Amino acid sequence: MTIWKISLHNIKSKPLYAFLSIFILSLSIALLLGIQQIKASFQHQIAHNLGNIDLVIGAKGSPLQLTLASVLHLDHPTGNIPYKAFDTFSKNPMIDTAIPISYGDTYKGYRIVGSTPDFLTLYKAKLEEGLPIQHPMEVIIGYTVAQESQLKIGDTFLSSHGLIDNDIHIHEDAFTVVGILKPTQKVIDRLIICNLDSIWDLHHHDTSENEDVHEAHQDHDSHDHHDSIETHAHHNELENPHEEHKEHVQHDHKHKDITSLLITLRTPSALLTLPRHINEATNMQAAIPKYELNKLYEYTGVGITTITLIAYIILVISGITIFISLYKMVKERAFDLALMRSYGASNSQLIKMLTYEALAIVCVAFLIGWLLIQIGLYFLFTHTISGLQQHVLQALTFDQILPITALVLVMTITAIVSAIYPIIRMNISTILSHEK
Repeated sequence: MTIWKISLHNIKSKPLYAFLSIFILSLSIALLLGIQQIKASFQHQIAHNLGNIDLVIGAKGSPLQLTLASVLHLDHPTGNIPYKAFDTFSKNPMIDTAIPISYGDTYKGYRIVGSTPDFLTLYKAKLEEGLPIQHPMEVIIGYTVAQESQLKIGDTFLSSHGLIDNDIHIHEDAFTVVGILKPTQKVIDRLIICNLDSIWDLHHHDTSENEDVHEAHQDHDSHDHHDSIETHAHHNELENPHEEHKEHVQHDHKHKDITSLLITLRTPSALLTLPRHINEATNMQAAIPKYELNKLYEYTGVGITTITLIAYIILVISGITIFISLYKMVKERAFDLALMRSYGASNSQLIKMLTYEALAIVCVAFLIGWLLIQIGLYFLFTHTISGLQQHVLQALTFDQILPITALVLVMTITAIVSAIYPIIRMNISTILSHEK
């Protein structure tokens, strides 16, 4: 019988100790890996998705909500702002580039974002196949969207109103896929990009239908307001039934709304004055994405630190449990170990047997801990936080897993070294002579 088989037999003979050791160790490993993955994912979102965005300008409300909605596309917008704000800020000498975005619809949970061609440059996104957008109702889809929705060049699809996938309000106008982006590992991978006219035309059509229903039912005081794109001023203009006037409204950008503006400043010093001016002198707000996300991290930092501390405490307890298990095995089987020594087994072979037993427990616990955290975070982010398509979690790299692995191995080696002391001090003749 090989040393490995003996070690496995020892584990099977103590199922309770083995179960406790594996359970406690896997729990601590799951917590440590989970915290590490959340930290890595948060840092990835800041480093890769902010790009050159210095400011986000949108409707009054929570600046953090505005940042999450306009930069990471993980929340609902605070409201709409007039398109003429884009003309105003794009001419500001302190602003290098101003990129308008407008959204309010989804396809299978993926957000459809209307913007200008400059939006792709924020993420250095390039086409893998297809052509740039040239006409309304044409879209370029991100790499993740293409992979999971199976959309291809030339395919058409209908969008649903709202930022949550639903079958209640489906638009009648179909989008056509004209391009697919290369993978960037950024938020644009899970977006569907079109031009602003597509968003405006889509909701202008819906608004016109609502006007017709309103005129046909005089007993109704008002109809549902499309809260994602159109404003009251736009609704008033649609009361003219002439088709020529409708066409004029569609192309008159001054009467349109957008969700927000992504701003790149010419100099860092502009951050000292421009946000305050916007917040105090206009009915809009300016949020600094890096500041808001760092503040969010500080708010959650206390909880993360607490969970990390608990994980380390559990790791120490698991190390003690492994030590007790190994030490108890050595003491309870002293006669068997002495008998093995008398038949030619060396101390190194007995230590190997103990080491193999500990390593088997650690490997199983590491695998279970890894599976636990992957399943736990998957359900947390897909069913609780952001929906299936919001892949905010990033896979851990080897360099990020290595410190945790090294810590667990150090703890295991410490437990083994502490448990082999009776083997080194073993008096074979005394043990065999006292055994009955």
